[in-house]
Amino acid sequence: MRRLEAALTGPERVTLQDVDALNRLFSDAFTDRYHRDGLTGVRVPFLSRDVWRFAIEDAGEGAMLWRDPDGQLAAFNLAHLSGTEGWMGPLAVRPSLQGLGVGRRIVLAAIEWLHRRGATVIGLETMPRTAENIGFYGSLGFLPGRLTVTMLADLAVVDRRTAGELFSQARAERDARLAELSALSCRLAPGVDYRREILLTDDLGVGETTLVRIEGRLVGFGVWHRVSLALGRPADEVRALKIVAEDVDAFRLVLAAIATEARQGAGPTRLALRCQTAYPEVYAALLATGFRVQWTDLRMLLGGGPERAVEGIVMSNWEI
Repeated sequence: MRRLEAALTGPERVTLQDVDALNRLFSDAFTDRYHRDGLTGVRVPFLSRDVWRFAIEDAGEGAMLWRDPDGQLAAFNLAHLSGTEGWMGPLAVRPSLQGLGVGRRIVLAAIEWLHRRGATVIGLETMPRTAENIGFYGSLGFLPGRLTVTMLADLAVVDRRTAGELFSQARAERDARLAELSALSCRLAPGVDYRREILLTDDLGVGETTLVRIEGRLVGFGVWHRVSLALGRPADEVRALKIVAEDVDAFRLVLAAIATEARQGAGPTRLALRCQTAYPEVYAALLATGFRVQWTDLRMLLGGGPERAVEGIVMSNWEI
């Protein structure tokens, strides 16, 4: 095992030229995981290039890969940092190399990278039915927290003809809007900063950031993507990545404003989001609105404990 681990080279930084290899390893590794869990009919699709580009650029130097002695991709791990909030994903090891210490190496590398850059929260998400994964991450100091529930609703159900303000339309006041968004997230969850994701979403043209105001005062915002998640599939849904709101009422307004904007013209018909069950009142509100449960993931935190002190709602997607 030590000889194999020593033979791997890396980490090296992931680039867009690696996307095809990343897709093959990603699909093979997660399909193998589902099959070992008894879901033999599942084949995990490749991710779209737009999704990979956002993930790679969001991770920056935290996008790491390792190669075998033949120069072929052996494993990868994308570590992301939003202020003091750090998380990793996607990450995968080639199925033929699993159980040989490679997974431990890539997770520890991401932990070290995040620690060096000041992360006070380091987490990841895994399938709650997979005891092997939970035990593996537990051996590295990650303790199980709450569930993240992937939920889906028709845009028409969520749309309340709510007017929102689009970050992309404030070119002349871009810096001021960015500072305003950062101030709200930091006030509700000190240390958290989603400016990188907001700027990348705008610069890459993959989605929008919608701001909601009450009597001129910013009460919430949502960062959402409209590009297709899977390669070659139609972009039939929008995905909310970050939602920050002062309270449940403001959260509802943000979702409604996203739906109103997303329904303009032809295209997506559904809204997906990943609800952290640390907010039970939000989960109940989503069910009452008409959202349906699609999937669950287990959020795990290095060292355990709460993610952060939060006032209001700060919902952060730890998946791409």
